[in-house]
Amino acid sequence: MLPTLSSRLTYGFWAVCFFLFIQLKFGGVSELKAADWPQWRGEERNGVSAEQNWSDRWPDSGPPILWKAQVGAGFSSFTVSNGQVFTMGNADNTDTVFALEAATGKTLWKHSYSSDLGDKYFEGGTTGTPTVSGDRVYTLSRWGDVFCFERISGQVVWTRNVQRDTGARLPSWGFAGSPLVLGTRVFLNVGEAGLALEKSTGKTVWQSSTGEAGYTTPLPWSYGTGTQVLIGSGRGYVGVDVITGKELWRIKWLTQYGVNAADPVIAEGRLFLSSGYGKGSVLIQPGTGAEPEIAWKNKVLRTQMNAAVHLMGYLYGVDGDTTDKPVLKCVELASGTEKWANPDLGCRAMMMAGGRMILMGEKGELSIAPASPDGFKPTARAQVLGGKCWTVPVLANGLLYCRNSRGDVACLDLRLSAAK
Repeated sequence: MLPTLSSRLTYGFWAVCFFLFIQLKFGGVSELKAADWPQWRGEERNGVSAEQNWSDRWPDSGPPILWKAQVGAGFSSFTVSNGQVFTMGNADNTDTVFALEAATGKTLWKHSYSSDLGDKYFEGGTTGTPTVSGDRVYTLSRWGDVFCFERISGQVVWTRNVQRDTGARLPSWGFAGSPLVLGTRVFLNVGEAGLALEKSTGKTVWQSSTGEAGYTTPLPWSYGTGTQVLIGSGRGYVGVDVITGKELWRIKWLTQYGVNAADPVIAEGRLFLSSGYGKGSVLIQPGTGAEPEIAWKNKVLRTQMNAAVHLMGYLYGVDGDTTDKPVLKCVELASGTEKWANPDLGCRAMMMAGGRMILMGEKGELSIAPASPDGFKPTARAQVLGGKCWTVPVLANGLLYCRNSRGDVACLDLRLSAAK
């Protein structure tokens, strides 16, 4: 029997209500443009952009550089929202959060606060990336300073130092994960299994034990009957309930110096974990018990810092530590089998868009190549920066944002209109 007009209208009404409920519960109706990049690893938190309208057809001199800026020392990446670009850097033992105009690089606002450079083990500077949620921007410093800003004006809404307030142990390289905003809460990789704050006030909702955190960004996963947050600690990875902070499962994953830094990768209902220092990778399936089921485990892909990217059943990532020569690899997700390896690129960071890898070499060479298990076949290369380039580049609305450890920023114009 066909539904009546009345029943169809009733169904449509409740469908709209349900949609609005979900939008409000998880952060409000989005103002983002389709190609914005509001948080670490993008809208879907997987290093993949849905953006299609960009070009890798460059003149011999390379892609046009739209603007340049200097933001201070560090490895923070970029977030992009509603015509604004956000990043962080350190100069003279002072951290600064920058809001730049996407089209020109003009500083719209900035906020500075005292913060040690922290160059004991590396060049130092900022490592986390700002997170944009609606009309707010959230940041976490290496030493536990958390800020909530008004996105347009830069006015501080609230701030606190969560390391001092919670007594959580400070990791050797400082806190490195970015804030995760989910619903009415902000989740931080602080403590052994994370910390949850009210996003409107910064008040603690729940906290884990004070054990050493890892260096990943909290990652939400709708798994089973609820949503959990995945946290990398100094001793392994854990899934916690978003409401209570209760531990749901844990996998012991001991890495030299406690450096579990590459973010977990959610792929085809399972979880891919990888660490450097010779540790390797594992594909797991968390169940109802404390110990997850292991699908495979090997040392084919050892991602020290920047996580691999999954696309259509294959993982693309960098194998090797910063003291080694990096090798870009393609690995089959289902089996952990290496499909190809390229040691010539010097790649340290990557993202994907339109089925193509956007790769940043450690000495500032940008490369584009189709993501394919059949081999590495670059379509474009250009030297765009000097210095040490370990930061993930970000493509948003046809513009590519890159930086080096000194804080030199270059905005490249990859829009189709700029291709010649």
